[in-house]
Amino acid sequence: MKLTYSVHELVHGSPEYQDLVALRRAILRLPLGLDFTDEQLAAEATDIHLGAYHGHGQLVGGLILTPLSPSTLKMRQVAVAESAQHAGVGTALVRRSEELARGLGYHTLVLNARDTAVPFYLKLGYALVGEPFVEVGIPHRSMQKHL
Repeated sequence: MKLTYSVHELVHGSPEYQDLVALRRAILRLPLGLDFTDEQLAAEATDIHLGAYHGHGQLVGGLILTPLSPSTLKMRQVAVAESAQHAGVGTALVRRSEELARGLGYHTLVLNARDTAVPFYLKLGYALVGEPFVEVGIPHRSMQKHL
């Protein structure tokens, strides 16, 4: 049985945003021996931040949408708590991102997926673009979806 999650936009700098930074740090950065700089976090001020919450209000996932052009958004820093992985959180986040992007007039979502996440995005209709590359020391693929 899949659980349901609510996905909400978070305000940069808010306590909810800080919770998302902590989740991203734990899932995406620290395992690679990396952390965020103050400059990197400050640069996110104009991005769209989404958080996925379990029914009782616990943050279990999130992502960032960065405008690249008037028609294209980049999805990045997709993180799901280990305890909530493979339970529909990522799908809820991606679907909400697509709805939000369409509502804001964007036509394309792009992303750089870790090799291990490529099958997930393929299932959601994203297409591979270009050749494999290494980012932060691990293999990635560029992907996109026209909305």
